[in-house]
Amino acid sequence: MSNSPEPKMLGKQSPANLPTCQIVELNVGGDIFTTTLSTLKKYPGSKLAEMFGQAKPRIDSVGRFVIDRPGTYFKYILDYLRSDQVPLQHVEEVYKEATYYDIKPLIKQLEESPQIFGELVARKQFLARVPNYSENIELMIRIARAEAVASRQSSVMLCVMKTLEDVARCSDALSSLDTSKKSVVQFGPWKAAPNILDLLDCIKMDVEAKGYKTSFQSYVPEKGFRFKANDFFYKFLFHWW
Repeated sequence: MSNSPEPKMLGKQSPANLPTCQIVELNVGGDIFTTTLSTLKKYPGSKLAEMFGQAKPRIDSVGRFVIDRPGTYFKYILDYLRSDQVPLQHVEEVYKEATYYDIKPLIKQLEESPQIFGELVARKQFLARVPNYSENIELMIRIARAEAVASRQSSVMLCVMKTLEDVARCSDALSSLDTSKKSVVQFGPWKAAPNILDLLDCIKMDVEAKGYKTSFQSYVPEKGFRFKANDFFYKFLFHWW
C-alpha cells in the first residue's frame, strides 16, 4: 500500500506567484482559516490584497500565512469577501476589523447600520461640538485617581453648561466655591440639540469604555455656595471596589 503524499506547505511559497484559485491556510491571531487567494485579493488596494501580493509574507512553524491580528471576528470578514454577506451581529467589532483591513465596500455598508451610524453620525458629531471634550474626560480621570487613596470611591465635580447663559451662572457660582479644596471640570457650551443629561450619558459611556465603573448625580450645594438652580452642577463618582 502506497503512502499518501505529504501536503504542500504553501506558506513557504510567495503568494504573488501562486494562482488566485490556490487554497491557502491562514493563522489569524492563533485561529486557523482556509480560503483562496482570490478571496483574499478580492478588493485591490485593501490591506489583505497588499499582504498577499508580497514576495515574503510571514508564516508560522507549519507554513500557514500569519496575520498578526485577533481572529475572533475574521470569519465575518471572510464571509463578506466570499459572498458579500454583511454581518448583523458584532457590528462594531467587525467595523473595526474592516477598517483595519481597509475593505472599503464593507466599511461603507457597516456605516449605514444603526449601531455605527448612531455612533459616527449622531453621537460623535455632537461631541465634536463640545469644546475640549476628550481633554476633559482625561482630566476627570486624573482627578479621580488622585483622590482614590484608601477610598471606595472618588468624586469629581462637573459644571455642565449648554448655553452662554449657563456659563455666566456657573462662573458666578464658582466664585463662591473654594476651588483649592475642590477641582471642577467644566463642559460646554455647545450648539446642538442634545441636552445636559445627554452629555452626561456620553461622558459616562466614554469613561466606562476605558474600564472605569461610574455613576453621576446632581450636586447638592454646600452652605455659602451661591446659585439659584443646580441643574448644571453634578457629582461624577468613580467606584473602585
